[in-house]
Amino acid sequence: MSLHKQETRLKKAHIALMKHPMTALYSGVMLMGKSDVSEQSFTAYTDGVNKRYSAPYMETITSEAELRGIVLHENLHVALKQLPRGKHLFKENSKMANLAADFVVNDVIANIDGKVIGGTEPIVSIGESWVYDPMFHDWSMQEIYNYLKKHAKSKPRSKPQNGQDGSSGNKQSNDPQGGGSQDEPDVVEVNGKEYDISKQDEHDWESMLEGLSHEQLKDLNDGIDKALREGGILAGRMGAKLPRVIGELLEPKVDWREVLRDFVTSSTRGKDEMTWRRMNRRQLANDIYMPSVINETIGEVVVAIDTSGSIGSEELSVFATELASICEVVEPEVVRILWWDTQVAGQQVFNGNYQDIVKALKPEGGGGTHVSCVSEYIEKEKINAECVIVFTDGYVESDIKWGINIPTLWLVTDNKALEVPSGKKVTFDKDN
Repeated sequence: MSLHKQETRLKKAHIALMKHPMTALYSGVMLMGKSDVSEQSFTAYTDGVNKRYSAPYMETITSEAELRGIVLHENLHVALKQLPRGKHLFKENSKMANLAADFVVNDVIANIDGKVIGGTEPIVSIGESWVYDPMFHDWSMQEIYNYLKKHAKSKPRSKPQNGQDGSSGNKQSNDPQGGGSQDEPDVVEVNGKEYDISKQDEHDWESMLEGLSHEQLKDLNDGIDKALREGGILAGRMGAKLPRVIGELLEPKVDWREVLRDFVTSSTRGKDEMTWRRMNRRQLANDIYMPSVINETIGEVVVAIDTSGSIGSEELSVFATELASICEVVEPEVVRILWWDTQVAGQQVFNGNYQDIVKALKPEGGGGTHVSCVSEYIEKEKINAECVIVFTDGYVESDIKWGINIPTLWLVTDNKALEVPSGKKVTFDKDN
């Protein structure tokens, strides 16, 4: 087939997906960036904005429903922001992260039911060689990655092959080691089926994450949100049901910085007193005599930080910078940092000079997650805190034991489904 014919097939696939109630949601995302067909040999991939498809690979796809599935696969990677949101996972193990990302998007595709408009064939389908398991229905990329990591194992290494289509949506690997280092696992087992991690190609995440500034990345995130909301309006009018992973993205955004600042200040409200011994200088310029405010020390703020591994250094730095700024204004007597995983592994105590927090943080721990240990530690050590801030990925035990009666704010980086036992929960996004 000619390059032109494959380009025509790609355009028809886009039109069919945009017209269908079950896939119209992704119309705006499909129009973002470029969608090119190349004569080079690979499968398909995205850099988080643009999508590229291999003409030789497209020639092997005789089913138009599967071709539409491939197109939707790449656009779902963009819509779910898997490349920027999973940055820490790609840096830890890019091939396993890619596998987790593919399980998520293929689950969405597999659960789309409907015929192409004016025809009898399915609007989308997944190929026999695609990575898919119904066990992962509605799981997040982080949840699947954690599962894969737990069930990964090594085996005698075979030389990776280029152009694998196991995920239906990858480019040839950029890994100079050709499948990972000898220390990386080779296979992972899911319900008795083995997936060869060493043959998982990588999406072009480096081009996006290393090439975009913070402002450009924020603009991209905003652009994807806008495209999804516009597509969501169209899909809603057509009576479509949104997948859970997409519904979460369309939830109203809350600025965690504002929530954090309001939480700390409101938790310490009532600590100020008025005095006539020193006049309010701002009012003196207007010949108005008013008392000034004496700010009493507010006591201790406890910050419990999850060290299970999914909170990266960038997220921690952004959070610590904001925390230090708030403490400079509120001036707590003590800021106590608790590092925890299955237990409190260490602590750091700061008395003033809170700008030093950003550079002085020294995480300890790094095992599993059992957030109840924070409450137990505070009770055991008789820590009299004004408030507690828990910074976590949200993948903790389901039966949290939180025995302390202290105002608590939960900053959650990933698991939005986390049900907290008390206090307030807000989603943490370092790019917002």
